[in-house]
Amino acid sequence: MRPSPDPGGLPRNMDRHHYETFEIFGNNTFLIHLDNGRAFGRYSKDEPSILTPLVQCCRIRRSTLSRLRLLSLPEYRLSDVMRASLSHDPLATVAPMLAEPHLSALDRRLDTVLQAIQRCLLQYGDVIYDDIPNYPEELAWGKQA
Repeated sequence: MRPSPDPGGLPRNMDRHHYETFEIFGNNTFLIHLDNGRAFGRYSKDEPSILTPLVQCCRIRRSTLSRLRLLSLPEYRLSDVMRASLSHDPLATVAPMLAEPHLSALDRRLDTVLQAIQRCLLQYGDVIYDDIPNYPEELAWGKQA
């Protein structure tokens, strides 16, 4: 039997996102959403608690797993895809949006996620929700058919 998720134990993100209102203008106030920009965190520190929902539930959609596996393959590596995508941002000519260590951290963190999924598979067997029926298992794990 899989452990049931504990909603009280899930990580929170309230320290990073919040909003403010400016009431100086009376009823003509407005809302500002603030984000401190630490979405990628420190490249040298991985936060294992972010995997809590995955590890507690040990369930993943086949489509999600397939995409994660694709982004772990050398020809579609997540850091390369992100680097290419960010190169189209107009601010990229001023300064890179993410430093190379952050891009490398994406690959390392993706590998950690895939390892967690593999542990779930070994422990519970059927952990993949088949949202794309008739999709070859070999493709889901990046193997040639």
